[in-house]
Amino acid sequence: MAERTSTGLLTMMLEPTPAVAMTLPAEVREKLAELELELSEGDITQKGYEKKRGKLLAPYIPQIQGVDPSLQIDNRIQASSQAVHPGSKHNKSRAPNTRDERFRSDLHTEAVQAALAKYKERKMPMPSKRRSVLVQSSVEACTPPDTSSASEDEGSLRRQGRLATSTPYQGHGHPAVEHWFNRVIQGSSTSSSASSTSSHPGGRSVTTTNTTAHAALNANAAATALADLMAHTQLDNHSAAPPDVTGLLERSSRHTERPQVASVRGVSRGYNHHTTVMETADGVPVNSRVSSKIQQLLNTLKRPKRPPLREFFVDDFEELLDVQEPDPNQPKPEGQQMSPLEGEHLGVVNKWPPSLPAALQRWGTTQPKSPCLTALDNAGKPVYTLTYGKLWTRSQKLAYTLLNKLSTRNEPLLMPGDRVALVFPNNDPVMFMVAFYGCLLAELVPVPIEVPLTRKDAGSQQIGFLLGSCGVTLALTTDACQKGLPKAQTGEVATFKGWPRLLWFVTDGKHVVKPPKDWHPPIREASNDIAYIEYKTSKEGSTMGITVSHSAMLAHCHALTQACCYTEAETITNVLDFKREAGLWHGVLTSVMNRMHVISIPYSLMKVNPLSWIQKVHTYKARVAVVKSRDMHWSLLAQRDQRDISLSSLRMLIVADGANPWSISSCDAFLNVFQARGLRPEVICPCASSSEAMTVAIRRPPEMGVPPPGKAVLSMGGLSHSVIRVDTEEKLSVLTVQDVGQVMPGAVVCVVRVEGTPYLCQTDEVGEICVSSGSTGVAYYGLPGMTKNVFETIPVISSGVPISDRPFTRTSLLGFVGPDNLVFVVGKMDGLMVVSGRRHNADDVVATALAVEPMKFVYRGRIAVFSVSVLHDERIVVVAEQRPDASEEDSFQWMSRVLQAIDSIHQVGVYCLALVPANTLPKAPLGGIHISETKQRFLEGALHPCNVLMCPHTCVTNLPKPRQKQPEVGPASMIVGNLVAGKRIAQACGRDVAQLEDNDQARKFLYIQDVLQWRAQATPDHPLFLVLNAKGTVASTASCLQLHKRAERVATALMGRLNTGDHVALVYPPGIDLIATFYGCLYAGCVPVTVRPPHPQNLATTLPTVKMIVEVSKSVCILTTQAIMKLLKSKEAAAAVDIKSWPMVLDTDDLPRKKSPQMYKPPTPEMLAYLDFSVSTTGILAGVKMSHAATSALCRSIKLQCELYPSRQIAICLDPYCGLGFALWCLCSVYSGHQSILVPPLELESNASLWLAAVSQYKVRVTFCSYSVMEMCTKGLGSQTEALRLRNVNLSCVRTCMVVAEERPRIALTQSFSKIFKDLGLSPRAVSTTFGCRVNVAICLQGTAGPDPTTVYVDMRALRHDRVRLVERGSPHSLPLMESGKILPGVKVIIANTETKGPLGDSHLGEVWVSSPHNATGYYTVYGEEALHADHFNTKLSFGDTQTVWARTGYLGFLRRTELTDASGERHDALYVVGSLDETLELRGMRYHPIDIETSVIRSHKSIAECAVFTWTNLLVVVVELEGSEQEALDLVALVTNVVLEEHYLIVGVVVVVDPGVIPINSRGEKQRMHLRDGFLADQLDPIYVAYNM
Repeated sequence: MAERTSTGLLTMMLEPTPAVAMTLPAEVREKLAELELELSEGDITQKGYEKKRGKLLAPYIPQIQGVDPSLQIDNRIQASSQAVHPGSKHNKSRAPNTRDERFRSDLHTEAVQAALAKYKERKMPMPSKRRSVLVQSSVEACTPPDTSSASEDEGSLRRQGRLATSTPYQGHGHPAVEHWFNRVIQGSSTSSSASSTSSHPGGRSVTTTNTTAHAALNANAAATALADLMAHTQLDNHSAAPPDVTGLLERSSRHTERPQVASVRGVSRGYNHHTTVMETADGVPVNSRVSSKIQQLLNTLKRPKRPPLREFFVDDFEELLDVQEPDPNQPKPEGQQMSPLEGEHLGVVNKWPPSLPAALQRWGTTQPKSPCLTALDNAGKPVYTLTYGKLWTRSQKLAYTLLNKLSTRNEPLLMPGDRVALVFPNNDPVMFMVAFYGCLLAELVPVPIEVPLTRKDAGSQQIGFLLGSCGVTLALTTDACQKGLPKAQTGEVATFKGWPRLLWFVTDGKHVVKPPKDWHPPIREASNDIAYIEYKTSKEGSTMGITVSHSAMLAHCHALTQACCYTEAETITNVLDFKREAGLWHGVLTSVMNRMHVISIPYSLMKVNPLSWIQKVHTYKARVAVVKSRDMHWSLLAQRDQRDISLSSLRMLIVADGANPWSISSCDAFLNVFQARGLRPEVICPCASSSEAMTVAIRRPPEMGVPPPGKAVLSMGGLSHSVIRVDTEEKLSVLTVQDVGQVMPGAVVCVVRVEGTPYLCQTDEVGEICVSSGSTGVAYYGLPGMTKNVFETIPVISSGVPISDRPFTRTSLLGFVGPDNLVFVVGKMDGLMVVSGRRHNADDVVATALAVEPMKFVYRGRIAVFSVSVLHDERIVVVAEQRPDASEEDSFQWMSRVLQAIDSIHQVGVYCLALVPANTLPKAPLGGIHISETKQRFLEGALHPCNVLMCPHTCVTNLPKPRQKQPEVGPASMIVGNLVAGKRIAQACGRDVAQLEDNDQARKFLYIQDVLQWRAQATPDHPLFLVLNAKGTVASTASCLQLHKRAERVATALMGRLNTGDHVALVYPPGIDLIATFYGCLYAGCVPVTVRPPHPQNLATTLPTVKMIVEVSKSVCILTTQAIMKLLKSKEAAAAVDIKSWPMVLDTDDLPRKKSPQMYKPPTPEMLAYLDFSVSTTGILAGVKMSHAATSALCRSIKLQCELYPSRQIAICLDPYCGLGFALWCLCSVYSGHQSILVPPLELESNASLWLAAVSQYKVRVTFCSYSVMEMCTKGLGSQTEALRLRNVNLSCVRTCMVVAEERPRIALTQSFSKIFKDLGLSPRAVSTTFGCRVNVAICLQGTAGPDPTTVYVDMRALRHDRVRLVERGSPHSLPLMESGKILPGVKVIIANTETKGPLGDSHLGEVWVSSPHNATGYYTVYGEEALHADHFNTKLSFGDTQTVWARTGYLGFLRRTELTDASGERHDALYVVGSLDETLELRGMRYHPIDIETSVIRSHKSIAECAVFTWTNLLVVVVELEGSEQEALDLVALVTNVVLEEHYLIVGVVVVVDPGVIPINSRGEKQRMHLRDGFLADQLDPIYVAYNM
């Protein structure tokens, strides 16, 4: 080990070489050392360090002409340091700023570098991140020229008009930083000023960056950059393509930036005279940056990582997760069964005290002046030396005070045997020791715990549970500590979260009293009563108290004394925490037993001066030191300033965490350096211990004549199968371990299997070490079940016979017994991660990660590794704190390299790698990382990382096999099969319209405009419409005659100007004008097209939509109001569209009253009445043709279903521009004569209670709304029901409240609406949904009669296979589906197979087909491509009833006959709509509905406001809106990936985090996923973060 030098140029760059160092004056050397310390402490940044260091060294380094000094130092040093003493074994250059003390192994570093060299640099897509999310401000300074790919999106580059160095390196992997350094030097050698600006953090001018970047580009990269720039300029043109027609109701205020591209049926998305962009088949601009990243991502996924799966295909609903078959070639243990290993006998010692208090009494009275403990301050000066006499008298005082002076209601507060908390800071060992022995003398049980610094300390709640379960009521502390604790208002110490109520008692001198002469503490022989309780935190984060009896405590002191050859009055330095484990055993208990002198070194001093313990060994000529490998590592970093120290007095250097596999490198490195200072190699004594078993094994000091220490080089692969194989050929994936010596005196040790029955292991098998001796812990306090498992294990031989009648204690150490009966430890149970049946040790993974250039990235080596369970297997998560000065590019590159290193050394994939800002991981008491708390935060989404890389594609290998489509069964055999099975054909119809004889006067008119004329004569003053404004007052009304008169005026204005059959666009806000002009068009023989007016604050998005409908519908004229007319021709409008190409625009505000000419009479009811334009959820603009016959049939059907007649009032809160909303708003009142109270949804934005208040005020029985309105009410009024009740809002009048929708009913929303407004009298039976689509705007509508809507639960996994499987409510994977209302009169519905077009049976999933007199007659498209979609409107079954003409709705659903009866006495058939076929995602051969994935995602974190998913080139893209601070953005990535894996068996390819309001929503409240997709691919979303899951 000695001659290996550490790799990595950076180490050399960071320290002056010995050659230079020798010539530096002492004060400069001193300053340099101080700087290094500051850096290692994180008190200054790397940048500051380099700057100051450069200044200090500048005078001593000859300048090279024209090259920046700081670069020159680095280059010279690289050259010279290799030249200086090549063979010297002290030339171990180490960067001074790391704290990866646990795991530095040069051997390992070499292995990692070798492994990385095997990988070619892969092109991985870097995550993109918005500037504001970058946590560190100093990033600018150290980012290589390619900054844009990491953070700035092209959008921002375009906005500022800078197209300069956007992506110089995009084309070929990200160059290493050294590579960048070299480039900078070459590129800037032309001018010295350029070089200094480019390399010095301060002044980076844009021009310089350009020159360096260009110097660095080779021809290939230049071409790529050019192509990229071309792409951006083209995208600019492209972005003017025509957007969403539906306007953006609730969220319109946010939609200012990005145009949305809608495409028309039969028109390509780019049709709007911008054909410059090449498009892929699915209409995606090829050159966008996003698509190039996704292409990179796909390239990384092409390499198959999955092991070959067993060939099976189970076409069952239980999609079988693939179970990994064990590899037949995996190594298996072959050795004999091990035999238990016994330690030497505990020797008998004369005059050995019968108990620890007896020892204290002896030394306190016979050797009172003898020093017991020396405490140091933060400068390393001795503050106080406690003598044995003082310890004895002060402990007596405290014991007396506790027993006699504390009382409540004249009862003593404490009785012998009570537990007492000891809360002492780490820098006050004296007070702690007095308190501990005071408790022992008073026969109280001390429970030492950490000082809680804040109310939210990591793990402090668990400590509270421990105190509560131990029944602790009193806490002892020091005066200073008590003052520093958080206080409540009363001035008392605050109650910490989860803690019991405690009395705090300060043990300082003035609070304790001297006992009377006749009082003596009871000194008894050591018994089995509890002496003290030591706390321990488990892997899951729960805290247990381990009880140690008086006899075990005594036996342990005895065993340690014998094993370490302790003698009276020896001096020992202790760097460890004196409250628990080795620090307590050696520094507080055994030391008193042997009257030793302890020099206690506080952690705070070690932080300031890592050499302090070595200096104290030298000063006090200490014989023994108790340290951790961390302390040895730290001292290496600072040892150069110390020339005159000697470690020759040491006879034992006890390494308390010697059981950590990586302590060997610290030991070796320490020995290399300090052998020259008198340290003898055999002095280093690693030991293994655990809280439960106390010391398990320790290497004996050399004077005991023990065998020489051992080392083993083991194969990682073998270890992962729990088998010991000494590695010979493959040098990369090995673990080098050292022994931890022999078993303790008086103990028996064996190794047992980790899982299941504790069988003894074979000799070449790794298992859990178990100990049986009188000196282990006794139990977990208050946890008898766990105690039995851990403290009372009975190991058995293979035949099942117990090896002894004595119980063994499990140590939670994994290891084996090697040659010479030496014990070897290879890991801990806490760090064990079982992935796909192989075991990996968290510490090993940490070490591998640290070996990848730790100095550059990881802040003080702080890395946490743990596993989380996702989809029935453990997945490895690595979290590291990154240095404050690490740039985006660097950290991403480091992350990719860590993944490769872990993959090649451990042969295991990392599921998630996260970087968090420095100092943000929860800390354990002495500065380590609190792993369980970190894991908890990760799972709760509270870690706030600043970089995340997920690799689910490589690690998740147990997904079910993709579904293979079976050859389709023919439709005829399906029918026969169904009939044989006794299934009816899934067909249902509403009531027969012809049979229904009602006194419907309007029936005798063929045309709706004739009905209006008839009503104007018959009931001229009957009120038809009443429009409310935001204040709830009536804005306008219209009676039959008023409406007729206004319509006549419009007709008169049109007749002179237009021909019959011309199309007219009506661009009006919701109101009477819209209705009057609609009828005016019919009177004049024109075809009206209703269009939502543009939003004045958002013209860029909404105006192109208006333009598009006007063009596509071939309107020759626009009717509108004066205000909108001005807007259409304004300057702002000109920026969005070509305003010169508008057709004739007329305003209808003040039309003259002329005598109207003869009304137009259509020759046949089959003539076109109006066009209905709407955007489907897939972003396609579709206009449908409605004939006069269909219009009348629609009105009649709705009239019958809702029992509408002139005396009725209904309230409508819908948009009046398309679908059922238009029909209810403009047609139904005229046909049926009822009065409509019209509430424009836009008004709800300023007054959310408007609609419900109107319903209550007018006592409306029937009302309609949209999902967006319902959502505004639940969100906006959820907490205000009480206030509404006080305003007398009463909803008990409502019989039916129907949500108008073209999607699967949103049960969660309707249910919460019902629940919230139940308090206002809303009947839970009232709320239902309707269903319509483009081919037929009203298929189902609950109406007033008939049974309530039913809900069924289906298996979501079966749905993916296009099957319906009904399950019970609450069963796993169940999905509730609500019936979409009753089928309307005259409507027939059938379910057909999407491919064979054959009819399906009851409860089978298929496409919903509809036949009805009010079906639309076809799509209205531009190029007469009706033939393309003709089968949507007239298609026939391939089998069975082949005569009926059906229209295909494009929705999947099923019919189910229920037990209920409908109005006609027949069994009721319920229609369940599952979702739109166009929307479904085909992934892994299965069909997914986006809403199901979105529902899971929204549940995964409280800050996800909305979510939308879509696919791109077989990758699932999830877009989430973050409601909260941007630092939470990256928390979502892992949670989203987890939930989609768990619930849908899908791997998310890309996670995009955006601001609230970015996901476009149309007027019906439906997500426009395809617009979102186009926006994402054209890079217009301005995302906060985009994560590409590898």
